[in-house]
Amino acid sequence: MGERTDEHGGPAGVRVPDSRLVAEATELVRDTTSDLVYDHSRRVFFFGSLLGRARGISHDPELLYVAALFHDVGLGEPFHDSGRRFEVDSANEARRFLAARSVPEDSIRRVWTAIALHTTPGIPEFMEPEVALVTAGVEYDVLGFGFDELAADDRAAVVALHPRPAFKQSILRAFADGVGPKPETTFGNVKADVLAHYDPHFERGDFVRTILESPWPE
Repeated sequence: MGERTDEHGGPAGVRVPDSRLVAEATELVRDTTSDLVYDHSRRVFFFGSLLGRARGISHDPELLYVAALFHDVGLGEPFHDSGRRFEVDSANEARRFLAARSVPEDSIRRVWTAIALHTTPGIPEFMEPEVALVTAGVEYDVLGFGFDELAADDRAAVVALHPRPAFKQSILRAFADGVGPKPETTFGNVKADVLAHYDPHFERGDFVRTILESPWPE
Protein backbone atom coordinates (compact mmCIF):
# COMPACT_ATOMS: atom_id res chain seq x y z
CA MET A 1 0.00 0.00 0.00
CA GLY A 2 1.12 3.55 -0.60
CA GLU A 3 2.04 5.74 2.33
CA ARG A 4 -0.87 7.77 3.64
CA THR A 5 -1.09 9.69 6.84
CA ASP A 6 -4.19 9.76 9.02
CA GLU A 7 -5.03 12.21 11.74
CA HIS A 8 -6.86 11.40 14.93
CA GLY A 9 -9.30 14.15 14.03
CA GLY A 10 -12.12 12.99 11.78
CA PRO A 11 -14.83 14.36 9.53
CA ALA A 12 -18.17 15.74 10.66
CA GLY A 13 -16.98 16.10 14.24
CA VAL A 14 -16.26 12.38 14.67
CA ARG A 15 -12.85 11.76 16.21
CA VAL A 16 -10.89 8.57 15.88
CA PRO A 17 -10.07 7.51 19.46
CA ASP A 18 -6.51 8.49 20.37
CA SER A 19 -5.25 5.27 21.94
CA ARG A 20 -2.50 2.76 21.40
CA LEU A 21 -5.08 0.06 20.67
CA VAL A 22 -6.60 2.12 17.86
CA ALA A 23 -3.19 3.06 16.45
CA GLU A 24 -2.09 -0.59 16.36
CA ALA A 25 -5.38 -1.72 14.79
CA THR A 26 -5.04 0.96 12.13
CA GLU A 27 -1.46 0.00 11.33
CA LEU A 28 -2.28 -3.70 11.13
CA VAL A 29 -5.30 -3.33 8.87
CA ARG A 30 -3.56 -0.81 6.60
CA ASP A 31 -0.62 -3.17 6.20
CA THR A 32 -2.66 -6.31 5.54
CA THR A 33 -5.61 -5.18 3.40
CA SER A 34 -6.18 -3.27 0.19
CA ASP A 35 -6.95 0.43 0.02
CA LEU A 36 -10.49 -0.61 -0.94
CA VAL A 37 -11.05 -2.55 2.29
CA TYR A 38 -9.21 -0.06 4.48
CA ASP A 39 -11.11 2.97 3.19
CA HIS A 40 -14.42 1.12 3.38
CA SER A 41 -13.70 0.01 6.94
CA ARG A 42 -12.85 3.52 8.06
CA ARG A 43 -16.02 4.86 6.44
CA VAL A 44 -17.99 2.21 8.32
CA PHE A 45 -16.60 3.62 11.57
CA PHE A 46 -17.43 7.21 10.65
CA PHE A 47 -20.87 6.42 9.29
CA GLY A 48 -21.64 4.14 12.24
CA SER A 49 -20.59 6.90 14.62
CA LEU A 50 -22.71 9.50 12.84
CA LEU A 51 -25.71 7.18 12.79
CA GLY A 52 -25.20 6.53 16.49
CA ARG A 53 -25.27 10.27 17.08
CA ALA A 54 -28.39 10.70 14.93
CA ARG A 55 -30.19 7.83 16.66
CA GLY A 56 -29.08 8.70 20.17
CA ILE A 57 -27.13 5.47 20.61
CA SER A 58 -24.33 5.76 23.14
CA HIS A 59 -21.41 3.47 22.38
CA ASP A 60 -17.74 2.77 23.04
CA PRO A 61 -15.93 4.47 20.12
CA GLU A 62 -12.78 2.40 20.58
CA LEU A 63 -14.65 -0.89 20.29
CA LEU A 64 -16.67 0.42 17.37
CA TYR A 65 -13.47 1.45 15.62
CA VAL A 66 -11.72 -1.90 16.06
CA ALA A 67 -14.81 -3.81 14.94
CA ALA A 68 -15.20 -1.60 11.88
CA LEU A 69 -11.51 -1.90 10.97
CA PHE A 70 -11.46 -5.70 11.19
CA HIS A 71 -14.89 -6.51 9.79
CA ASP A 72 -13.70 -7.46 6.28
CA VAL A 73 -10.16 -8.75 6.86
CA GLY A 74 -11.46 -12.30 6.42
CA LEU A 75 -11.94 -11.63 2.72
CA GLY A 76 -8.17 -11.75 2.29
CA GLU A 77 -6.26 -14.54 0.57
CA PRO A 78 -4.89 -16.06 3.81
CA PHE A 79 -8.45 -17.08 4.68
CA HIS A 80 -9.55 -18.47 1.32
CA ASP A 81 -9.07 -22.07 2.44
CA SER A 82 -10.36 -21.70 6.00
CA GLY A 83 -13.69 -23.36 5.32
CA ARG A 84 -15.35 -20.73 7.52
CA ARG A 85 -17.55 -17.78 6.67
CA PHE A 86 -15.40 -14.74 6.07
CA GLU A 87 -17.28 -12.90 8.83
CA VAL A 88 -16.10 -15.50 11.34
CA ASP A 89 -12.51 -15.30 10.07
CA SER A 90 -12.67 -11.52 10.45
CA ALA A 91 -14.13 -11.78 13.94
CA ASN A 92 -11.52 -14.33 14.99
CA GLU A 93 -8.70 -12.05 13.82
CA ALA A 94 -10.14 -9.20 15.87
CA ARG A 95 -10.42 -11.50 18.86
CA ARG A 96 -6.77 -12.53 18.57
CA PHE A 97 -5.72 -8.90 18.23
CA LEU A 98 -7.66 -7.81 21.31
CA ALA A 99 -6.80 -10.83 23.47
CA ALA A 100 -3.10 -10.28 22.80
CA ARG A 101 -3.54 -6.81 24.32
CA SER A 102 -5.40 -8.02 27.42
CA VAL A 103 -8.70 -6.38 26.47
CA PRO A 104 -11.54 -7.54 28.79
CA GLU A 105 -13.49 -10.55 27.58
CA ASP A 106 -16.83 -8.71 27.44
CA SER A 107 -15.33 -6.12 25.10
CA ILE A 108 -13.83 -8.86 22.94
CA ARG A 109 -17.22 -10.57 22.78
CA ARG A 110 -18.90 -7.36 21.62
CA VAL A 111 -16.36 -6.83 18.86
CA TRP A 112 -16.52 -10.47 17.77
CA THR A 113 -20.31 -10.39 17.63
CA ALA A 114 -20.40 -7.06 15.79
CA ILE A 115 -18.17 -8.45 13.06
CA ALA A 116 -19.72 -11.91 12.85
CA LEU A 117 -23.25 -10.51 12.42
CA HIS A 118 -22.53 -7.56 10.14
CA THR A 119 -24.08 -9.29 7.10
CA THR A 120 -27.10 -10.63 9.00
CA PRO A 121 -29.86 -8.02 8.74
CA GLY A 122 -32.67 -7.77 11.25
CA ILE A 123 -30.72 -8.91 14.32
CA PRO A 124 -27.79 -6.55 15.14
CA GLU A 125 -30.04 -3.51 15.58
CA PHE A 126 -31.49 -5.12 18.71
CA MET A 127 -28.13 -5.95 20.28
CA GLU A 128 -25.35 -3.98 21.99
CA PRO A 129 -24.65 -0.52 20.54
CA GLU A 130 -21.34 -1.51 18.91
CA VAL A 131 -23.00 -4.51 17.26
CA ALA A 132 -25.85 -2.37 15.98
CA LEU A 133 -23.64 0.44 14.71
CA VAL A 134 -21.13 -1.69 12.81
CA THR A 135 -23.99 -3.18 10.82
CA ALA A 136 -25.57 0.26 10.41
CA GLY A 137 -22.28 1.63 9.07
CA VAL A 138 -21.85 -1.29 6.69
CA GLU A 139 -25.41 -1.01 5.43
CA TYR A 140 -24.97 2.72 4.93
CA ASP A 141 -21.71 2.46 2.98
CA VAL A 142 -22.50 -0.65 0.93
CA LEU A 143 -26.28 -0.62 0.53
CA GLY A 144 -27.17 3.02 1.07
CA PHE A 145 -29.70 2.15 3.75
CA GLY A 146 -30.81 5.30 5.58
CA PHE A 147 -28.91 7.41 3.07
CA ASP A 148 -30.74 10.64 3.86
CA GLU A 149 -30.50 10.09 7.60
CA LEU A 150 -27.12 11.82 7.52
CA ALA A 151 -26.52 15.35 6.28
CA ALA A 152 -25.04 15.61 2.81
CA ASP A 153 -22.14 17.69 4.14
CA ASP A 154 -21.28 15.04 6.72
CA ARG A 155 -21.45 12.31 4.10
CA ALA A 156 -19.23 14.31 1.76
CA ALA A 157 -16.69 14.94 4.53
CA VAL A 158 -16.32 11.21 5.17
CA VAL A 159 -15.95 10.41 1.48
CA ALA A 160 -13.42 13.23 1.04
CA LEU A 161 -11.23 11.59 3.68
CA HIS A 162 -11.78 8.06 2.39
CA PRO A 163 -12.85 8.16 -1.28
CA ARG A 164 -14.91 5.44 -2.94
CA PRO A 165 -13.84 5.32 -6.62
CA ALA A 166 -15.88 2.68 -8.52
CA PHE A 167 -16.77 1.32 -5.11
CA LYS A 168 -19.89 -0.63 -6.03
CA GLN A 169 -18.18 -2.86 -8.58
CA SER A 170 -14.92 -3.01 -6.62
CA ILE A 171 -16.47 -4.18 -3.37
CA LEU A 172 -18.63 -6.74 -5.15
CA ARG A 173 -15.53 -8.15 -6.83
CA ALA A 174 -13.75 -8.25 -3.46
CA PHE A 175 -16.70 -10.17 -2.01
CA ALA A 176 -16.66 -12.59 -4.93
CA ASP A 177 -12.92 -13.15 -4.67
CA GLY A 178 -13.12 -13.58 -0.91
CA VAL A 179 -15.89 -16.17 -0.78
CA GLY A 180 -15.46 -17.77 -4.21
CA PRO A 181 -12.90 -20.34 -2.98
CA LYS A 182 -15.34 -21.54 -0.29
CA PRO A 183 -18.81 -21.26 -1.87
CA GLU A 184 -20.32 -23.64 0.67
CA THR A 185 -20.03 -20.87 3.27
CA THR A 186 -22.61 -18.76 1.43
CA PHE A 187 -25.52 -21.07 2.25
CA GLY A 188 -28.28 -19.04 3.88
CA ASN A 189 -26.55 -15.66 3.60
CA VAL A 190 -26.29 -12.66 1.29
CA LYS A 191 -22.97 -13.66 -0.27
CA ALA A 192 -24.81 -16.33 -2.24
CA ASP A 193 -26.25 -13.45 -4.28
CA VAL A 194 -22.73 -12.26 -5.05
CA LEU A 195 -21.54 -15.62 -6.36
CA ALA A 196 -24.77 -16.07 -8.32
CA HIS A 197 -23.81 -12.91 -10.24
CA TYR A 198 -20.05 -13.44 -10.55
CA ASP A 199 -19.49 -17.21 -10.79
CA PRO A 200 -21.28 -18.96 -13.68
CA HIS A 201 -20.58 -22.35 -12.07
CA PHE A 202 -21.98 -21.47 -8.66
CA GLU A 203 -24.86 -23.63 -7.41
CA ARG A 204 -26.87 -21.91 -4.72
CA GLY A 205 -27.79 -24.01 -1.71
CA ASP A 206 -31.53 -24.55 -1.48
CA PHE A 207 -32.97 -24.53 2.03
CA VAL A 208 -36.17 -26.34 1.03
CA ARG A 209 -34.33 -29.06 -0.89
CA THR A 210 -31.91 -29.49 2.00
CA ILE A 211 -34.86 -30.22 4.30
CA LEU A 212 -36.68 -32.49 1.86
CA GLU A 213 -33.52 -34.45 0.99
CA SER A 214 -32.28 -34.81 4.55
CA PRO A 215 -31.77 -38.37 5.89
CA TRP A 216 -34.91 -38.09 8.02
CA PRO A 217 -37.66 -40.37 6.63
CA GLU A 218 -40.40 -37.82 7.25
